[in-house]
Amino acid sequence: MTDLHVRLDRHKGGLAAQIAAELRSSIRDGRLAPGTRLPASRDLAADLAVSRGVVVEAYEQLVAEGFLVSRVGKGTHVAAGVTAPREQAEPRQDGVCAPFYGHRPTSPDLSGFPRERWLASVRHVLATLPSGALDYGDPGGVPELREELAGYLRRVRAADVRPENLVIVGGVAQGLSLSLLVLGPDRLAIEDPSSPRQVPLLRRAGVEPVPVPSDEAGINVKALAATGARTVLLTPAHHFPTGVVLSPGRRAEIIEWGGTVLEDDYDAEFRFDRDPVGCLQGLAPDRVILAGSVSKSLAPGLRLGWVAGPEGFAAAIRQARGELDLGSPVIEQYALAHFLRTGAYDRHLRRTRREYRRRRDALVTALREQLPEVRVRGIEAGLHVYLELPEDWDELAMAQAAQSLGLAAEPVGPMRFGPGPPALVAGFARVPAHRAAEAVRQLKVRMSGHISR
Repeated sequence: MTDLHVRLDRHKGGLAAQIAAELRSSIRDGRLAPGTRLPASRDLAADLAVSRGVVVEAYEQLVAEGFLVSRVGKGTHVAAGVTAPREQAEPRQDGVCAPFYGHRPTSPDLSGFPRERWLASVRHVLATLPSGALDYGDPGGVPELREELAGYLRRVRAADVRPENLVIVGGVAQGLSLSLLVLGPDRLAIEDPSSPRQVPLLRRAGVEPVPVPSDEAGINVKALAATGARTVLLTPAHHFPTGVVLSPGRRAEIIEWGGTVLEDDYDAEFRFDRDPVGCLQGLAPDRVILAGSVSKSLAPGLRLGWVAGPEGFAAAIRQARGELDLGSPVIEQYALAHFLRTGAYDRHLRRTRREYRRRRDALVTALREQLPEVRVRGIEAGLHVYLELPEDWDELAMAQAAQSLGLAAEPVGPMRFGPGPPALVAGFARVPAHRAAEAVRQLKVRMSGHISR
């Protein structure tokens, strides 16, 4: 175990951030080589005369960023492959690392993927899985995963589901496509504004989207009823892009409306100011079809999601999945089941939820201090913020300026069917808290020529 030379300025505060910065610098400079074991948090805390919680927070931050690996019973080590040349090879613009921040406002921080714990689940599966389980199986998904997911959704999302009502799919996009194939509507009501990536998917499925205006309480149910559409696609826990939650009154109106609801539960695990609101499906499981995935909570590349619906509907989805591609890869399904069963998924969510809250708070604070004209709207949740701009600001210019700094940002105009104020949706999950202020400062500089004073 190595001795660490960590310098602290106690007058500045933020001791955990200082410790993390010192260790990060040592790793990048090569002073802490890959595989080096760090002192136990209790020992380092005693050496630095700080509380153990401060050191734990610093270690957790560096684990989340991929600089450290923590293993139960084996301590905390510098991650393999973290070297100074790798960082130098990444192109930088004005000191902000462009590729690091991702491509979509809803992208999670992939460096926080729990590689070690996921690897432990995969190893367990490969060591214990009978050979017969690797054959063609139930296109609806392996029973073990459906059992674990049903329990998780009942416990965390207040869903009314049983394993036989769940179908494992390759993400929410496939789940929606299969659901529309089974339901067969020719018109589908959607929230306005809405994700620009959903509309082509819906049209590819042979459905014409019918926009319905949304406000600070969610979709306008009276306007929905006036369209005549009997199926609607909603994001009630955290609307994209505006970030609002469907109000209790609107939830009651939706149930009373009586049509079929496709519920996209895309990032409901990440609510920072309170426990997340239960899913709509739990109120009307006979008419609400719940679609979710681990794309935001773990990684999009896993392509693991689910659809929960009434028994007859679930059977039809299972049949459609079998006719389409015979089902999802089984090893990943068993690994996710083990990940859920051992509590690793819950622990991962608790850690990432804390980190994402820090990053959101840092970005919102920087915006409030340096661009006070910009209004942050929506609830404290998810992986993105909705930024309402002054009427005379150019949202496209601001989005392009943000993108040039490596920030995941998109103008809201192309997401609208009707008129609306200029706005921007920006992701914060890949923006480390200590970089938020500098990123916003540079954004302000680049926008100076586009802002009317």
